[in-house]
Amino acid sequence: MSLPALSNTGVLYRRILAQFPQDISVAFAYGSGVFKQHGTSQGQMEKNMLDFVFAVDDPVTWHTMNLLQNRKHYSILKLLGPAMISSIQSDYGASVYYNTLVPVDGRMIKYGVISTDSLIDDLLHWKTLYVAGRLHKPVKMLVQNENGKLRAALVSNLKSAVTASILMLPESCSEDDLFLQIAGLSYAGDFRMVIGEDKSKVANIVKDNLQHFKTLYSNILRDCPQLVYKPQQGKLEVDKSPEGQFVQLMALPRTLQQRITKLVDPPGKNRDVEEILLQVAQDPECGAVVQQGISSIVKSSSITQSIKGIATAGLWKTTSYSSKKLMKMWRGSRRKPSVSQMS
Repeated sequence: MSLPALSNTGVLYRRILAQFPQDISVAFAYGSGVFKQHGTSQGQMEKNMLDFVFAVDDPVTWHTMNLLQNRKHYSILKLLGPAMISSIQSDYGASVYYNTLVPVDGRMIKYGVISTDSLIDDLLHWKTLYVAGRLHKPVKMLVQNENGKLRAALVSNLKSAVTASILMLPESCSEDDLFLQIAGLSYAGDFRMVIGEDKSKVANIVKDNLQHFKTLYSNILRDCPQLVYKPQQGKLEVDKSPEGQFVQLMALPRTLQQRITKLVDPPGKNRDVEEILLQVAQDPECGAVVQQGISSIVKSSSITQSIKGIATAGLWKTTSYSSKKLMKMWRGSRRKPSVSQMS
């Protein structure tokens, strides 16, 4: 099964990609500059920054080439050279190196570079949920090579998003409920949702992109043995029995299982994961425990990646970028759209 590709790559995206070294295994564009969000006009959308992620097999070589082609994109860290930049990329935060507020072809862009191996690790195990979380939502896939392991990891990430979300949903729910839950996974515990992000961001992402979410998830929902999917009515019925929830918990990514066991198992007891998850499956608060586990992953990665972002962007760009985020947050608080309006 292949990832449903939203790959209508316009001339603009091809022109932007042409400015970078071409040894890229995956490139995608995401965010409010790419997909319309509720409450944003077409004119506003065209002024928003375009966000990209590039996965590369060899970060040292890629940064070497990019420093030759686009040295001005980098902060003062460029003086450390490509090997140190690659080390900062892989060893700190969420294993992504961002250059932000970069003018390219008439648009302002931000792009993150991650190694292909780190991306696969995050997709399969939710080590940071940083890039994996972005790929829970519709993205515009620009480049995707024939790496079978990477393709399988992209699909596995979507399946994990469904599994984690149905553990937090009631027995009967709507497609909208599921997509809101999925879209919110990577924001759970993110300190930027307290200061710096529009509080209605998750609802805004889903409301105007329901068809994109259906394209991304319909096959997975039809094939999932833990639920009954009724696409005509837009309804789901989830197996909430202890046995069903145990199967779902056992299918979760490894890091999330570890976070759940740490929350539930008292220090020094050292029970095995299967025994602990069996206990959680029978707990009426099972969904809340899963939510806490996800929040703990996102919280740590969002803080460390943001601290790293100050160095990779430089102080002036960090201040400029943060002020724009705060302005969007303020505008969003004035609109205050209701999630219930989605139904």
